[in-house]
Amino acid sequence: MERAGRLFGKLKISQNVADPEVRARAAWAVAAGKKVARHTRATALVRDSLIVEVEDYIWQQQLATLEHFLIRNLADVLGEKLVKRIDFRPMPRRIMPQRAETARAGNGIEDPILDLLYRQSKTK
Repeated sequence: MERAGRLFGKLKISQNVADPEVRARAAWAVAAGKKVARHTRATALVRDSLIVEVEDYIWQQQLATLEHFLIRNLADVLGEKLVKRIDFRPMPRRIMPQRAETARAGNGIEDPILDLLYRQSKTK
């Protein structure tokens, strides 16, 4: 059984349906593997270079040494040599949404004066 990415590469489909950037970004997780995909994100395809954001400088250095193998894996997944270079860039640290430990009591204003002003403004 063949992967869908390979079929898109072989079929003569309009560029709107089989956009190379979307295909390359989607193939990154499969080509890189689960562990690497958790620490990276393919963001764009510029000409023949895939822009990949990495967690930090260490990941950037390590993956730069594996670029040849990752390009070969991408070609295998996509069914064609769409990506010729991979540009690894450190991404800014993103803070994920977090759940509150406890529910806030009342309106959550700790300053007593501001709390009083807030309650008075609600009654008006």
